[in-house]
Amino acid sequence: MSLASQMLEFFRRKAKVILGGGEKAIEKQVAMGKLTARERITTLLDQESFHEYDLFVEHKCSDFNMDKKQLPADGVITGTGKIAGFPVCIFAQDFTVAGGSLGLAHARKITKIMDHAMKLGLPLIGINDSGGARIQEGVNSLAGYGEIFYRNTQASGVIPQISVILGPCAGGAVYSPALTDFVFVVDKISKMFITGPEVIKTVLGEEISMEDLGGARVQTEITGNAHFFAHSEEECFEQIKRLVTFIPWNNRKRPDPFPAKPPKPEFDVEKVIPVNPRQPYDVRTLIRSICDDSDFLEIQEHWAANIVIGFARLNGETVGIVGNQPLVLAGVLDVDSSDKAARFIRFCDAFSIPLITLVDLPGYLPGVDQEHAGVIRHGAKILYAYSEATVPKVTVILRKAYGGGYIAMCSRHLGADFVFAWPTAEIAVMGPEGAANIIFRNEIATADDPDAMRQSKVQEYTEKFANPYIAAANGHVDAVIGPHETREFLIHSIEISRDKQENRPQKKHGIPPF
Repeated sequence: MSLASQMLEFFRRKAKVILGGGEKAIEKQVAMGKLTARERITTLLDQESFHEYDLFVEHKCSDFNMDKKQLPADGVITGTGKIAGFPVCIFAQDFTVAGGSLGLAHARKITKIMDHAMKLGLPLIGINDSGGARIQEGVNSLAGYGEIFYRNTQASGVIPQISVILGPCAGGAVYSPALTDFVFVVDKISKMFITGPEVIKTVLGEEISMEDLGGARVQTEITGNAHFFAHSEEECFEQIKRLVTFIPWNNRKRPDPFPAKPPKPEFDVEKVIPVNPRQPYDVRTLIRSICDDSDFLEIQEHWAANIVIGFARLNGETVGIVGNQPLVLAGVLDVDSSDKAARFIRFCDAFSIPLITLVDLPGYLPGVDQEHAGVIRHGAKILYAYSEATVPKVTVILRKAYGGGYIAMCSRHLGADFVFAWPTAEIAVMGPEGAANIIFRNEIATADDPDAMRQSKVQEYTEKFANPYIAAANGHVDAVIGPHETREFLIHSIEISRDKQENRPQKKHGIPPF
């Protein structure tokens, strides 16, 4: 065959593979409001930066007449590219080819690009759109999933792993996204579940739609399995592009610095906290009043909203922020918020991102439901995560810091490097009313006017503990600062602790309260 003929054959084969499942399958994909796998990659990545690998890989299955079926690219596209100049490894399942089903060759393409990401120290982005295991390949499909899960685990804490759910992700397939760092979903498009509606109807006799079972809103608002919610694929890709600018390529690098910018003037730190200590406020407004350009990327915004987590920058450097949200349940810690914060803390620690903790809570949420849901076990996760973390840890106590909540929110006792408190801080075992009722129970009970005595004792307790100076006198707080000084103190603390070192006991690993 002449060189010209070889080139012609190459381009014919390439064109056929790039077409995926064919024009009709692509039309069906578009009719569902979805981009094709290749469109997703080119939309997400910088223009003309994508380099594809293993274009001509084919399955080796011969059972059930599979040897007569050609599956272009075996239903998954893999390669490398850039996002805003940042290099990444990426794969995208192609639903137009056998429903994006995963067979062994399909899985091996994914694990190969995962291995590349590990070796090269690059973030891994996986776009999931698949009907699940390729039934015709039997145990080989299951083997493929297992090899992916193993690599997800090995890569955890080494490179950032991002999962994008842009179609069905069912059965065993959901465990790969669950093992990654960030999961993105799109309304009306993303579906995640272990057992489908048909099986539930057969086994339990219950009718449920796929959307209600595991749609995007379910995963972001109820289960907490997803971290970012978007209304369109294009919006989702913009979210990913923004996230990538905050995080490092791998655990050996720091996030790239940006030019430092002051907060926007409309966010005034002095006006965030109300005069009335019982009145709630939005801690996100406070965060925007102290971070660069008031730019805050919130994570898991719609789940466990009584705690706020996300990325911001101080003096151009990325920081992770954890803050109680007084607008929701007074900012208490509970089962879900403890899980949410602990996982984020561990990500920041793994990738050398300093942690800022903003404290305003009355403690852990009481109640039978929480006790039965395991608040002891779940609440211990945040204690473990903060105690384990060795990155710079700076805490600011804004208002209430009562009981176990004070300890859990990165207190000095869990290894905070710097603890600051505003003059409005209240650090005590419990609130003044409850404390007075216990401490002065006898005096109140025997008083001629119990109500007046109670108010007197509440005032006495408030004057003693409703301020940060007792804690500061005991060295539990490093400095009492004004709100206007907060940004300056945070920037200085992060700067001087940038190269901190801690000697920890030698061990294979700890045993967190999973």
